[in-house]
Amino acid sequence: MAATWVPDVSPDSPFSLANIPFGIISSPANPAPHVAIAIGSQVLDLKVLSSYPDFDDLFPALKNYPGIFSNSTLNEFAALGRPVHREVRSTIQNLLSAETSRPEILKDNLGLRQDAVLPQQKVKMHLPMSIGDYTDFYAGFHHAYYVGALFRGPQAALQPNYTHLPVGYHGRASSIVVSGTPIKRPFGQIITDPTAEPKHPTTAPSRRLDIELELGCFISIPNEMGSPIKVTNAEDHIFGYVLLNDWSARDIQTWEYVPLGPFNGKNFATTISPWIVLADALEPFRTKQIDNWTPLQGYLNEGKEENIFGIELQVDLETPQGDSTRICTTSSKYLMWSFPQMIAHHTLGGCPLRTGDLLGSGTISGPSQGERGSFLELSEGGRKDIMLQGMDVRRFLKDGDRITIQGVCGEPGQKVGFGECTGQILQATPQL
Repeated sequence: MAATWVPDVSPDSPFSLANIPFGIISSPANPAPHVAIAIGSQVLDLKVLSSYPDFDDLFPALKNYPGIFSNSTLNEFAALGRPVHREVRSTIQNLLSAETSRPEILKDNLGLRQDAVLPQQKVKMHLPMSIGDYTDFYAGFHHAYYVGALFRGPQAALQPNYTHLPVGYHGRASSIVVSGTPIKRPFGQIITDPTAEPKHPTTAPSRRLDIELELGCFISIPNEMGSPIKVTNAEDHIFGYVLLNDWSARDIQTWEYVPLGPFNGKNFATTISPWIVLADALEPFRTKQIDNWTPLQGYLNEGKEENIFGIELQVDLETPQGDSTRICTTSSKYLMWSFPQMIAHHTLGGCPLRTGDLLGSGTISGPSQGERGSFLELSEGGRKDIMLQGMDVRRFLKDGDRITIQGVCGEPGQKVGFGECTGQILQATPQL
């Protein structure tokens, strides 16, 4: 991959020329949300670029979609499908390359460059998609095993269905927020004395507020109701990927989840990173998923081994005092189920997925203590202190804590990453 002419693109930037992630920005000059891509510490404003007189010749696949980069979401662009995404991304890479074949458009056009290439700190990020539905899976093998062992013991850690199908539940799309949005501690019914019988809940702010380190996948091409998506075709229905933190109130969840599963313990907030890394950008980083010793049903058999990505993931906690600690370093290679398998299972009964639907991988953890992607695991169910900088400790999140998730793959100068997925915990609002 050639270098870029865009100034100040650090070799460690997750937004190299090899990436070109898409997002929705607003700027002082263009306050209405619209489409841009990230390059280094800059953004390329695609709404401004579309004012170039030869824009239709540059992007022939978009000729019948005037104003597509003026939209407030990426849904219309996503729905055009992967071949169009690939063509547009390739053209942008050429325009930003130091060896561009069209230097007159941006590289040598100082006027357009001044308007279209903006510092990231000068723009505001917005949710990249209009999200109609959200489904969260449980595909992280080590997380599923360790949490199961905490509550049921090692011999019964995994439920009998776990290796047969991608377990999932439907979440709440209305509370998905973009990185940087503060998260208010939720109220719910909780049990303060787990030894008491019978159980007597109280309504109070969650005392066991947690994170879940996940990867998210956005749907591009929908399927018709009653028409399942074949696992071998599922890649054609994927737009791209984000980092995802499915904030979890463990004490609320523990009391409410029987028999129908998570509800208020999960639906108060989910944070995603603002830049969508297109599916093609992650192709060079395919790797083998966790071995599944159970023979698969035919509809889940992809026919290939390298069906997930080896993204290096990390979680940092910053206390209200400003001390920061890296509490987790792991990898997305620890998934047992791939997103194509999740899509195939999701639609098996004929469920229609729509453009902009979001799928979460479930918590991603590795086999060692420092690779656990939730406080539930790190604190061994709330029984062990997690040591932090500044002589502080945590078992779960305190008010004022800020969580930052990052993910990246690739060599210096060619890194493909997501930027930050961050949120700070605010005090619960007193009930009336």
